[in-house]
Amino acid sequence: MSDFLNAPETPHPPGAPVRHPRAKGTPRFPDGPQADPAGSHFERRIRSFQPRRSRVTAGQADALQRLWPAWGLDIDGQHVIDLTELFGNDRPVVLEIGFGMGEATARMAAADPDTNILAVDVHTPGQGNLLNLAEREGLRNVRVGNGDAIILLREMLTPDSLGGLRVYFPDPWPKKRHHKRRLIQPEFLALAATRLGPGALVHCATDWEPYAEQMLEVLTAHPAFENTQADGGFAPRPEFRPLTRFEAQGLEKGHVVNDLLFRRVEHLMEHHAEHRVEHQDQPPTGA
Repeated sequence: MSDFLNAPETPHPPGAPVRHPRAKGTPRFPDGPQADPAGSHFERRIRSFQPRRSRVTAGQADALQRLWPAWGLDIDGQHVIDLTELFGNDRPVVLEIGFGMGEATARMAAADPDTNILAVDVHTPGQGNLLNLAEREGLRNVRVGNGDAIILLREMLTPDSLGGLRVYFPDPWPKKRHHKRRLIQPEFLALAATRLGPGALVHCATDWEPYAEQMLEVLTAHPAFENTQADGGFAPRPEFRPLTRFEAQGLEKGHVVNDLLFRRVEHLMEHHAEHRVEHQDQPPTGA
């Protein structure tokens, strides 16, 4: 028999990308996030995100397998979430749409343990990394959502259930023909307004100035939101939003980062409170 066949298995280097052969149709992580949790239950619409295929490290894969059943949420649109049950307490819940690798999310969760964060993305390595960070830092106020945030808002969250919304550095879709894919649109805000409680803070940030101007325009025009800035413009970066290394690198290159801080008004008009967004062209998103 060949010496190669008798050779001991080489240990997998810690943190290195892990690849395991699997039969076609077998889930990538049997106890982790599903590849397409909503499946074909909902209409196909223009997406505001592009799923990124990246290698998952051994540590990320381990976190997805071990921690997902307790701290993960597949956004299937088939049931309404009890946020008190999900987090095990009745503290305010902030929805974060798109969290990258999760470093900023973990830092915000550690700095404010009395606020729960439901962080949604479709990037599997980032999901695993955030779960790892939450376990390592002992964060019990983080849950990781996998899938389309539009379906989450529309089908799985109850009215006035959120204490805040964070959208940091969403895809700017710079080409004009792709502007319809941008997340911050009037239809999205109309839906979000029904799920945010009175006074809930909407915080957006982007380093793409034309998108920042569009965000300011649509948020200012929407009757459910009011700017926290007296001059009606952009806000200084609040201390609770960490400066990420990618943002710092951009600032060093002369990029301008704009923050927007709006609050949901105390009383929505009746037709806004009962509104359910059914527009076929509203982009779904996980980021």
